[in-house]
Amino acid sequence: MKAFLVANPKGGSGKSTLATNLAGYFACNRHEVMLGDIDQQQSSREWLGIRPFALPTIDTWETGPDNISRPPKGTTHVILDTPAGLHGRMLERVLHLSTRVLVPVQPGLFDMMATRRFLDALLDEKVVRKGKTDVAVIGMRVDARTRAAHDLERFFAGYNLPVLAYLRDTQVYVQATAAGMTIFDLPPSRNQRDVAQWQAIIQWAEMTEKQET
Repeated sequence: MKAFLVANPKGGSGKSTLATNLAGYFACNRHEVMLGDIDQQQSSREWLGIRPFALPTIDTWETGPDNISRPPKGTTHVILDTPAGLHGRMLERVLHLSTRVLVPVQPGLFDMMATRRFLDALLDEKVVRKGKTDVAVIGMRVDARTRAAHDLERFFAGYNLPVLAYLRDTQVYVQATAAGMTIFDLPPSRNQRDVAQWQAIIQWAEMTEKQET
């Protein structure tokens, strides 16, 4: 089973955007995908409720902040959206449900400060230290022309981690989300530029797992 944890302790970092669109990619490629949400706000779960029936199916299961449970047997692809402030025992528990961790980070001092503490703790977790769980980072809502974008690049350079993409700040994600869609559900005339930015994320996501959960 491919199991992805999308995590960052900073609220508004783009976790739900990344989680729903990764689930959308797998669904559009005819995988049996489940999207779990352990955030109190349940943004990803509510988004599933407005997803049009005609689109490729993304399922969920009964899980939440007070009931962190494994997805049903037979599931091939799992994405778990997580709350702000994830740390300690909860972080340890959700890591045991996943083999890969995606950390979305927005440009900005406060985002990078919060992420630094999180990454230091994450990389010290046993499953990560022993190479059983892979970690990668993604820049979210990035305008390459800004100083903040260059600061984010320097921040990432301080870690020996794959930097999969710098996703642009665009209303395409906002409009797709509001319609219960992902960028992968949109026609090429609307999604071509953004899908191109996802290619390294997709390649990383499609890599053979080191282990199965």
